[in-house]
Amino acid sequence: MTEEKKRPAAKTTAQQAAPLGEELTARLFAISREYCEAEGGCHGPDHTERVYNLCLHIGRLMGARLDILAAAALLHDIGRRHETLSQGRICHAQKSAELARAILAGLGFSAEMEGAILHCIEAHRYRNDKTPESLEAKILFDADKLDSIGAIGIGRAFLFAGQVGARLHNQDVDVDSTSSYTSEDTAYREFLVKLCKVKGKMLTPEGKRLAAERHEFMELFFKRLEKEIHGSPAPQQAGGQP
Repeated sequence: MTEEKKRPAAKTTAQQAAPLGEELTARLFAISREYCEAEGGCHGPDHTERVYNLCLHIGRLMGARLDILAAAALLHDIGRRHETLSQGRICHAQKSAELARAILAGLGFSAEMEGAILHCIEAHRYRNDKTPESLEAKILFDADKLDSIGAIGIGRAFLFAGQVGARLHNQDVDVDSTSSYTSEDTAYREFLVKLCKVKGKMLTPEGKRLAAERHEFMELFFKRLEKEIHGSPAPQQAGGQP
């Protein structure tokens, strides 16, 4: 009886880890990786995996459709390369949905499920006129934004700045006079333009909780960065000892 009681629990855990089933999940991971490795950098496969895990975490707390969330998370950035090459003229959310439509149809997803997944993908972008309406779309939106803030967000912001050839820091810059994909598109500019506002954009309770923690860390980091770049070194004691 003890073994029989344990078996369903183990099965449930496996299903939660891969809501679409192990085989289909592996296929979607492989498809996503192929697109995202071409982009690389801060939007590489590691970003997709973190968003996937965050989606499942928040989705379980809120009783969401994990199968919809899983597919949407894995395909949400497959059009990112097109936005980068066009320097922002192409919306990666719309392009990702366009590419995902053919992929989902080829994998046998129902029309109803396909529509739900595509809505999540189309509405996940921060700078977009698409409003997340379903619970799953709100969760993907939050998960994607959470990966753009905190320690991970800071690292990704510097990584992106390096990709576009931006300098290390530009404390005195007027962000209104700067543009994306330029030498002024530093991590600090990204913090002022976008990252500092993410906390107030969260749509789910867990998203808000996690965002508050990550926001606090970012503020501490950029204050410290300014101090080290523009501040004076600490005075030394007599005898040259710090």
